[in-house]
Order: sequence, then C-alpha cells, then structure tokens
Amino acid sequence: MKLYLECSMGASGDMLMAALYELLPDKGAFRERMNRLGLPGVTIEYSASTKCGITGTRVTVKVGGTEEKSEDVHAGSPKNGHTHPHKPNEENSHAHGTNVNHSHKHEANDNNSHIRESGKHDHRQNGRRYGFDEILDLIRGLALPDNVLEDALSVYKIIGEAEASVHGVPLDKIHLHEIGSLDAVTDIVGSCLLINMLGVTEITASPVHVGSGLVRCEHGMLPVPAPAAAEILKGVPIYSSRIKGELCTPTGAALLKRFVKQFGDMAPMTVIRIGYGMGAKDFKAANCLRAFLCESDTAGGGSHDSVFEISCNLDDMAPEAVGAAFELLFDHGALDVYATPIIMKKTRPAIILSCLCTEDARDNLARLMLEHTSTLGVRITQCRRDILSRAVETVSTQFGDIRIKRAHGFGTVKHKPEYDDVLAASKQSGVPFMTVYAAAMSAAE
Repeated sequence: MKLYLECSMGASGDMLMAALYELLPDKGAFRERMNRLGLPGVTIEYSASTKCGITGTRVTVKVGGTEEKSEDVHAGSPKNGHTHPHKPNEENSHAHGTNVNHSHKHEANDNNSHIRESGKHDHRQNGRRYGFDEILDLIRGLALPDNVLEDALSVYKIIGEAEASVHGVPLDKIHLHEIGSLDAVTDIVGSCLLINMLGVTEITASPVHVGSGLVRCEHGMLPVPAPAAAEILKGVPIYSSRIKGELCTPTGAALLKRFVKQFGDMAPMTVIRIGYGMGAKDFKAANCLRAFLCESDTAGGGSHDSVFEISCNLDDMAPEAVGAAFELLFDHGALDVYATPIIMKKTRPAIILSCLCTEDARDNLARLMLEHTSTLGVRITQCRRDILSRAVETVSTQFGDIRIKRAHGFGTVKHKPEYDDVLAASKQSGVPFMTVYAAAMSAAE
C-alpha cells in the first residue's frame, strides 16, 4: 500500500493522525490500542468536522481534561488576530487555532475513548514540560511494536536536533516547549501506529504550505514557519501565501521528514480510500490534510524514487582531464556519468558533463565537479525516476552459461544478456559476439 499526503494547508500532528484514522477500516482497533498505552491523564476525542462543505475528522487531545491552544498573530489585522488567554503550548492547535463555533457530530463511543490514568504525576497540570530524555524514556516504555517505537523516537530526535540547532545548545540541554507535552507525544505515537496498521510501504507528499504571519509561543512572537519547523523543513519543497497562520508545525514537519520518501506531484496510483484530517481554524480554503491510500499503477512491478542531476558546461578542458573527472565521479558514488556535445557562445564546441546521484552523494559530487573541472558553477536538478523491478537468472547455451538481466513494471517487460558474460564466451569459443548474444537471447525467451 502507498500513501500520498496533500499538504496544501500544511501539516500538524493532529491533522495527520485524523487523516490516517479515517483510512482505517477498523477504527475501534486503533482506539483500543491507544487506550492501552497508559499515557498519563490523556483523553482523545474523535469528532466529525466540516470545512468549506467537506466533512472529515478532527482529533482533539486533552491532558487533565484541558485542550491547550495557541495564538496566531496577524500583523495589521487586529480583528482577525483572536486572543487566547491560555498557554500556547498545544501541538494540536499550534498551527490551526480554535476559533471554531460550529458543533461537532461525534462518532459512536468515540467521545468516551480515553487513555487510562497510570498513576503518574501529570506534569502538564503544573505548567511543566517533559525534557528531551524524559520524552524518549516515556515513549520507550509504551506497549508498541518495535518498528513503531523506532519511528516515534526518530521523529522526536528530528525535533530535538532542530531545537538544539535553533537555540545553539546541546541536545541534552534543549527545552521542548510546545512539543515537550503529552498531546504532542500522542500525535506522534498515534500517527506512527496508524502508518503501521495501514501497512503502508511508501509515502509521498505534495510541497508543504507553511502559512505566513506570526505565532505567539513561550519565547514570544515568532515568524511563520516557526524556527524549529523551518529547520526541519530544510530540503523539503515549501511555499507561503496570504493565508495568515502557522500551517505546518514542528511536529507535522518532523513526521513528514521521517516518513515521506519524495515530495512532488502525485504519481499514477489507484486510490482506494481518502482521509480528511481537519484543523480547528476556518479559512477561505478548506483547512484539512488529505491522505490518499493507493495501490501503485505499476502493472505488477516497478517503483519510484528521486535522484539528482549535477551538470556543468565545459569548453576549455583537455579530453584526458574530462576522462579523469568521469572516473572520479563514479568512484564517489555517481549512479551514472555522461557527456553531451554542445555549441556554446562564439560557436565554441563544448560538452555538458553530467552525473546522476542520490541525495546523500549530491553535495560531495557537486564539490568534486567544481574542484576537478574548469567550470565556475554547477547546476543541480531533482528528478523523479520510475524504476523497473529487476532480477538476474542464468541460462545455458552451447557457448556456456550466460546471465540474463530481466526487468518488468509499468506495463513493460524486457530482458538482455549480461555483456561481460557474452564477451567472455565469445573470446573463449572464438565465435562473433553477436552469435553468442543471439544464442543467449534465444535461451532466455
């Protein structure tokens, strides 16, 4: 199963959890598992919510019976900048506020679904937040599958590292503020558990709308996106608009960073179910995160990923030096290296030197191309790649055993002999290369 997240109104932990919750065929099983976790003083409510005529689910997490709110500050528009007399430390509404006056229709028994008290002291009621190590210890103690625990811990580490970077302090000295609370823990653990229960193997998402304006936090008024969210979203395509408010929270950003494999347009998929996770605020646009549960249209194979193309124009390098650059780029992880002949200004013959690579190798390969060629700059482009599923088998021919490379997916099936095997058999038998090649193709077919 594959998942596509439409983040045209941002992402927060509660909105993602609500959207994923809607995709479950057996919602009661999820509520029961969350009830058994034993988070102290936590109550979860699942209610119907309508935005711009679209009905979805709103998840509300309360600690000690209280849902804490945040305050967006709309510069130059006091009538729209509602003041909330409570502490701005709740992830659930950190991005999406609470100025909603309509009533919600609750699912049967959902409003009574809660996390049982475990006898632990509720730090929230005393205005205290859990520290980073306390949060990690709390999550490790929850009755969750190992992969869900790993995901939840990884999400919090992403947040912790961002906070440490923003505040210039070591990881063990950070103060988590809004996301150091039990409602944020609930959103993160619930989202990780839902992804596991849905059996999702690949998640992609749209570029992320972050909103605009200011948000009032414990440090004071901060620009949108908040510094921690902005740090987490490095490398993720984001955009802003005239919509005032924090649309993407640090928790939402960290969940996207952990799970989303690629950001961009939706690939060809067969949609099975759609979930609508609603925020609390009302905007001119429907304030929701949409989750599409899909089967990939790959005709029995194939997959998608993202690669980077690094290229530069060269008109003043010796061919031997270009060849050396080829080998260097391959040695440092390039997936492919190639040259394209071009004509540059003043009708000078030249080449475009290009290499394909993964994100991990991108920065190092760009540096090597700058250092070992005569170029003064390189171009870096992110590309979507559709990949056929691959397998290798061996067939017997009169000239010996030859490996066959098979590939299929996206309605395509193909195969070809391994070049090195054909060449070796040709040399050993003394027959032409194409004769061995044809024999191998015949055996493969």
